[in-house]
Amino acid sequence: MKKPNVKRLVLTAMLIAIEIVLTRFLSIQTPILRISFGFLPITVIAILYGPVYAGIGAAIADLIGVMLFPTGAFFPGFTLTAFLTGVTYGIFLYKRPKNLINICAAVLIVTMVLHLALDTWWVQLLTGKGYIALLPARIIKNFIMAPIQVFCIRMTVSERFRFKFSGISMYEHAGD
Repeated sequence: MKKPNVKRLVLTAMLIAIEIVLTRFLSIQTPILRISFGFLPITVIAILYGPVYAGIGAAIADLIGVMLFPTGAFFPGFTLTAFLTGVTYGIFLYKRPKNLINICAAVLIVTMVLHLALDTWWVQLLTGKGYIALLPARIIKNFIMAPIQVFCIRMTVSERFRFKFSGISMYEHAGD
């Protein structure tokens, strides 16, 4: 059995806590959509540790956020979307070039497939409103957020904004 990596666990927990704060407190939220920068900590987990850690971290952040700071009833569909979001970022950004193509591909799948299509379906199931009726506001939100997410992720991995977490660099993979 592999020995647990304490540094990886602590850093992941810290990034989950940051995600909860960004999503629950520093966001704009309505009953049908949320604008936040909670994607950044999950993206950092994905870059450092891969799709599995990012998916589990995003799901844990969603579960803790819902339990501690509920904004409505718990619905497992949103936790599934959070997990798939982390996995998607991990697939495109873990041990791969952090170029604009990979970042754009990850963001487009997350914003257009997961957030626009899947989350809209979850909201439709919860509210009983028609899927098509929910789309206009959500389309506008995702078309605005997609370039913002690309820019933020690009700046996070940019050489100009190089930073390290406890000696773990996002630019040279930590060979755990």
